[in-house]
Amino acid sequence: MTDKKDVLRETDAEAVRLAKTLVRKARYAVIATLDPATGSPIATRVGLSTDHDGTPVILVSALSAHTPALIADPRCSLLIGEVGKGDPLAHPRITVFAKAREIAREGAEHARIEWRYLAHQPKAKLYAGLGDFRFFRLEPTGASLNGGFGRAYQLTADDLLSLNPVNEELAAAEKNAAEHMNDDHAQAIALYARFYAKAPDGSWRITGIDAEGFDIADGDDVQRIWFSTPLGSAKDMHMSLVRMAGEARAGLGTAGETA
Repeated sequence: MTDKKDVLRETDAEAVRLAKTLVRKARYAVIATLDPATGSPIATRVGLSTDHDGTPVILVSALSAHTPALIADPRCSLLIGEVGKGDPLAHPRITVFAKAREIAREGAEHARIEWRYLAHQPKAKLYAGLGDFRFFRLEPTGASLNGGFGRAYQLTADDLLSLNPVNEELAAAEKNAAEHMNDDHAQAIALYARFYAKAPDGSWRITGIDAEGFDIADGDDVQRIWFSTPLGSAKDMHMSLVRMAGEARAGLGTAGETA
């Protein structure tokens, strides 16, 4: 009898980057929970965003079946990944294993998560303030990444998360920085989109900034842009954004444009 062939590849930087990108860009996922009455699995779609460290965040109604399920048993998993043309199984996806933690309505943590969620999910403003809706952080315990045929990886929580202590400092500066860029430096954001994300022209806005990169969106199109090196402080954010705008301008041959 022969040993079963190990189908998992060794986790490398490319796999980690793909996993983080899938989670950061996603606006929805399928969540799996356990019915507290029967123990049967429940799978349903939820809106999705991330906290600064990359932890998935959901906003759910108390009337949804998965909300009492998460309260009774916080173990859950998320299936994340867009399906494109052709074979749906050929496209990258990730299953994140997690434990849910409800976010109390009062306090700085709720304010931070609410701003990031609504920047990423602007349509959720219609119901985010309703009394029966609440945020949960789905804190990863591990993940299974399928990058396409023959590209399977097992990831740890540390692989998936950005545990840079600068994220706490960025949380205090993020809202003002993003609003300033969106209001006063739209041309720079357009350069980021074209050069780094290879995205078409549009009305791009920054929706979140963390120690490893930032997220931009134009309507339903969401892109993730990575810093060449993680930020060392909140002050590095401004310098990195200025430098990247210059690099994009030069790379696109638009040195005469202002940002």
